Amino acid sequence: MTPIFFIVYAIWILSEILINRLFKSTASDQKGLDKNTVGSIWIAIAISCTLSVLVASYFYFPIAKSNLVRPIGLAIIIIGCLFRILVIKSLGREFTSDVTIRQNHQLKTSGIYQYLRHPSYSFSILSFVGFGLSLNNWISLVILILTTLFVFLRRIKVEESALITEFGKQYTDYMKKTSRLVPFIY
Repeated sequence: MTPIFFIVYAIWILSEILINRLFKSTASDQKGLDKNTVGSIWIAIAISCTLSVLVASYFYFPIAKSNLVRPIGLAIIIIGCLFRILVIKSLGREFTSDVTIRQNHQLKTSGIYQYLRHPSYSFSILSFVGFGLSLNNWISLVILILTTLFVFLRRIKVEESALITEFGKQYTDYMKKTSRLVPFIY
């Protein structure tokens, strides 16, 4: 693996740690809604990334014979990270790394949120797809996709439950008009 791979990977992980630290809920927010999804996400990410790197190191199941798949994967990681940061910025004070409802919480339904309810998770999953591609290994890609989908879908269920409790019909109507993770598909 090239040094650029490790640089992009390190920046990606450090940005996630920074987001997790900077955007925690505060004392004035509703507590106890997260149901330990933050912890399970971090554990799943650590295990799936480690396992994927080990699988790619010991088993040869290339996605493509071309050397281009690795830089394409790295570019997808970067694109996923950049768009995730833009989504977080668009949510402003409503974004937290743990599931919570802020005081005077406003439901965001404009911008990308008019199409997707969880674009931050969509772009995070896209980054994991990029990571799987950068490893150029089918098994690693499947491990990353299945693991991240599993933990993010669990997180979405918890988050949507909190939002339905807070916003009721406003949120359920919004759910009917939007996709969860992939525009117009799911």
